[in-house]
Parts: sequence; C-alpha cells; structure tokens
Amino acid sequence: MGDTLTKSMALLHTWAGVIIGSLLFAIFWFGTLSVFGSEIDRWMLPQTRVAEATAPLSLDRLAATAVPQVPAGARQWRIDLPTSRNPVAELTWRDAKGAEHGRFIDPNTNTLLAPQQSDAATGFLVPFHYTLHIKWLELGKWLVGVAAMSMLVLLVSGVVVHKKIFKQFFTFRPHKRLQRSALDLHNLTGVVALPFHFMIALTGLIIFITIYFPQLHAGAYGEGAEAKAAFMAEAYGKYTRKPAQAPGQLGSIDAMRATAAATWDGGEPYFVRVFHPGDANSYVELRRSYAKDVTMNLDQIFFDAQTGRVLARFEAGPVMTAQRFISGLHFIRFDHALLRWLYFAGGLAGCAMICTGFLFWIEGRRAQHAKRGLAGVRVVEGLTIGSVTGIVLATLVFMVANRLLPAIDSHAEGSALHEVQAFYGAWLAAFAHAWWRGRAAWREQAIVIGVLAVLAVALNWATTGDHLLTALVQGQRGGAGGVGVAGVDSVLLCVALAAAYIARRLRTS
Repeated sequence: MGDTLTKSMALLHTWAGVIIGSLLFAIFWFGTLSVFGSEIDRWMLPQTRVAEATAPLSLDRLAATAVPQVPAGARQWRIDLPTSRNPVAELTWRDAKGAEHGRFIDPNTNTLLAPQQSDAATGFLVPFHYTLHIKWLELGKWLVGVAAMSMLVLLVSGVVVHKKIFKQFFTFRPHKRLQRSALDLHNLTGVVALPFHFMIALTGLIIFITIYFPQLHAGAYGEGAEAKAAFMAEAYGKYTRKPAQAPGQLGSIDAMRATAAATWDGGEPYFVRVFHPGDANSYVELRRSYAKDVTMNLDQIFFDAQTGRVLARFEAGPVMTAQRFISGLHFIRFDHALLRWLYFAGGLAGCAMICTGFLFWIEGRRAQHAKRGLAGVRVVEGLTIGSVTGIVLATLVFMVANRLLPAIDSHAEGSALHEVQAFYGAWLAAFAHAWWRGRAAWREQAIVIGVLAVLAVALNWATTGDHLLTALVQGQRGGAGGVGVAGVDSVLLCVALAAAYIARRLRTS
C-alpha cells in the first residue's frame, strides 16, 4: 500500500510539475520581484529619487498642489502619501470617463515631478504576478489560481515522495553530474522553504476568494450585481452620496487627519481620496496605514469635504479581518526589512526548486529519448529555457529599455509601451532561441543575462549619475529612494556574477 501510494504521488508530482512548471516559474519570479517593487520603481523612475521629507507633512499643501491638476468633471482624486520606502507622494485622478491619470509630487517642495513615462515595477512587473496581464474574463487570475492549487498539490506529493526528507535537507553535491546535483538542489530548496511555499500558495488563493469561490458570499447575499455590491460594501467598506451639482470648497484635510488620528489612537492615513471634487457634496476618505501591522486593515473614515464633519466610519468584521491578515502575510506591505529579504530569498528558492525540477526530468530522459527518437525532451527543454532564463532575460531587457529609451530620446513619448514591447519581444526571442539551440541555449542565455545585468547598472549610472558607490558612501542624497536604487544595482551585479558562474560551469559540464 505504501509503495503504491509513493509511486502514484511520484507520478502526480512529476507530471503536474512538467505541465504547470513554466506558469509557476513566471508567477514565482514576478512575485519575488514584487517584494521589492517600490525599490525597483525608484530605479526605473529617476525623478522619484528625492530626499526623504524631514518636515511634518501637510496634506493641505499637497492638496493645494494637486487640485489645479485635476480637470473639471473629474470623479475623484487621490494622493498616496510618502513612506519609508517611497519618498514621493503620488497623485492620481479619474476623469469623467473613468480613465486614470497620475503625477508624482515632491513632498519637500510640494512641486510636481516630471511625468511618469514608465509602468515600472508596480505598473507592469507586480501585476504580472497575479494577473499575467490577461484581463479577458479575469482569465489571468484564474490561471494563477490553478497554479496555486497545483503548487499545493506538488508540495504535498513532494513530501510523500521524499521519505528521507531530513537527510535531503543536508545533502547537496554540486560537483556531481547534472541530474544528481539538480535533484539535490531541488530537494534542498523545497525542504528549506517548504513552510514559506505552502503559505504563499494558500494565501494567494484566499486573497481572491471572491473570484474562485463566489458561492461563499452568494449563499448569504444572493445572486446578481446588487447582491454582490451589498457584499462588497459590507466586507470592504463603502460610503457614497450623490453630487449636489453646486460648487463647493475643500476644507482643511490636516484637520480631518487630526480627527482620524485621534479615532485611530495615533494611527496615520496612507492615502487621502476626494470624491466629487469641487462639488458642495464632495467628501473625503482617509484610510489608516498598515505599515506597522501585518493585517492590511480596511479602517476608513469619510468626512464632509467642506466642514470636516465625520460622515461615516468603517472597520472590517472578524471574517474580513482574518482575510486581510492573510493578505498581509502574502503581500508583506508592513515595514520589516529582514523579513522582506527572507521573503525574497524564499521566492528565489521557489524559482530554483521549479528550475531544478525541470532539469532533473530533462536529464533523466535525455539519453532515452534520443535513443528512441522522441522529441519530448527537446520540447520540454525549449519550454524550460524560455520560461526560466528567458523570463529573466526579458526582465533585464525591460530594465535596460527603461534607461536606454530616455537616453535616445529625452522626450521618450510612449516609453512605457516600448518597454513592454521590448519585454515581450525578448521573451519570444528567448523561446525561439531555446528551441533552435537546444541544450546550448542554457549557457548562451546565461551569458546574455550577465551582460544585460551589467549593462543595466552602467546605464543607470550614465543616464542619472547615480552609481552604486555614490549610493553607499554618500547615502544617495539621504533619500529612501537612493537606498532602493543601491539595492537594485547590487542585486543586478549579483545576478551578473551568478550568470557568469553558471555559464562557466555549463562550459565544463
């Protein structure tokens, strides 16, 4: 019975990994980058590398800068306030048609910064992690959900298959033949980060529970758009009132913040949003920051925009509080530098686990498939190379394009679109190269990755003057953004070194 269970679990583990592995790697890769999404934003948006504000932040002064930028007829505008990792304030607004626009504000001078001409990490890399940028019928989120369920299956079946899991924790033989060393590293990364991988996969499913399990709330609220709206309002909070179609003034948001801070026992907002700006029935939303909490709270207070009178307050109920705690575990939006690096390491361990699983499958069947004239290994190897080194290569092309396009054209109109096109073009080219060159593509793409990583660091220096030594020695003008830029440059150089080492090992293997 035991041997039968082990064999069936081994079969499930093997083929589930081969079928879903490429999608899982993409999700893990972009999830790992998302851990330092704010820092990558600073690297890709040089205008946001400002000194961290030392004077107390005035929401009224920020609003005075924001209001002239918001066109008449806009439905709302919002300012996300500076944080320890993001030194700028970000103004966004929706026009009468619902389209979103945005600008950055330097909180030191309350002046607008140069327009954003890049989607950067939070606009492209981070959403890729959970949507795959497939919006049709929310198919991207459904595919991510399938991948998360598959990950849980792989983890459980992997534990069943590997009976000597404690021994494998201490076993890694990098100088053995590739199949053996790949299996050792696969086991090691799987065992070391097993709790993390399980937590990430499970919490990822719970975050989108309303998409994957709509029947949970439909049973209590009923079917249809009105029932769903009622559920969302009770779960996530909502206050609305219709515009008066008469002019109105915006009162002191600083006074509203003081009221909110007293209500929240000293808590501070992380954004301010104004609905129906310029209307007599305009109202203001403040939402409490969760920088010091694991739980991504939904604490909201709504004020009358003219008088500052409290209109409504919302706090999540027990069930939603638990869901938001689980969301906080996944997103790690709270301030904890060490834990953030551990999440980053866990994400990289997941990437290594998936890659080495592919390698073990390929190397274990290479000779047999070649002898029998089967194309399975060649197909899976091309898919693996394109989805592993190919996606890393494409990400670096995205970053290089970000620094190269403004250098070629200072206006760089449409840079965001061109960066995305460069990413997908490089990714498709990596797949084509992998299927053309086969096994040799591993080393060749590793070399390209190393070159691109160094080029990205050099281009950042050449186009902004902010090189790594400046950031480390001088503190990058004392700003949180500079520390982030130094971190990104450092990781890029580590990527270059790792790629050079891998390319050298592959030459001798």
